[in-house]
Amino acid sequence: MAITDALSRLQSAGRYALELEAVNRHFGALVALADINLTVRAGERRAVLGSNGAGKTTLFNAITGDFPPTTGRVRLFGEDVTDLPMHERIRRGLRRTYQISLLFVGLSVLDNIYLACCGVGRRRLSLRRPKPNDNAMQMAETLLGAVHLEAVRDTLVSALGHGQRRQLEIALALAGAPRLVLFDEPAAGLSPTERSELVEILQSLPEHIGFVLIEHDMDVALRVAESVTMMHNGRIFKEGTPAEIEDDAEVQELYLGQGNG
Repeated sequence: MAITDALSRLQSAGRYALELEAVNRHFGALVALADINLTVRAGERRAVLGSNGAGKTTLFNAITGDFPPTTGRVRLFGEDVTDLPMHERIRRGLRRTYQISLLFVGLSVLDNIYLACCGVGRRRLSLRRPKPNDNAMQMAETLLGAVHLEAVRDTLVSALGHGQRRQLEIALALAGAPRLVLFDEPAAGLSPTERSELVEILQSLPEHIGFVLIEHDMDVALRVAESVTMMHNGRIFKEGTPAEIEDDAEVQELYLGQGNG
């Protein structure tokens, strides 16, 4: 049995970036997540949609360890991380953005990205001025271009618009070569032009980086995702391709009619 289990885990590590097995999360008498079973393939781009209170952010919290499951298991790349703290999940290639910005507003755009790159490196506590060939600085320069912020590289974050701050948060989440990123409503508050740029950034991510996206803007979500999970009252309600979800009569009745913008 032990050999069979080991082989199963190895096969799982090759197929899946994320596996949730019978995950439940209770807050006292409140059931925030109920019997969630979900798999995300390595490199897959998945959207998680649903109205407010559906359990989307709680789902992310269970995955990252902010609020671990009350019961159930969480696996990253075949490894059971249910009882591991958040920083250990980060070491295994998981990253996350949050609905509320977590940026150093008194530092420049480039400095924010550079510190994020240092934070996931071996010398993350070093405060030495970076040398021209510093690996973290080279990575920061690359990420600066990936999120279209070259023009404001030396601008203080406090002077950035909301859309540019969202782009910067994506850069921070990409620091340190992640394998799976959780994006928590990255399009919230963006203008139509900014949303189009966000879609371009997400579509341009390297193929080996998978992501799970929580989003109220269905247009953004369905343009960047290859698979969709719909949630309702803490449960998975529907799963399918963007076309299947968009054309589903129950989805249209339950969600589109309510206005998820």
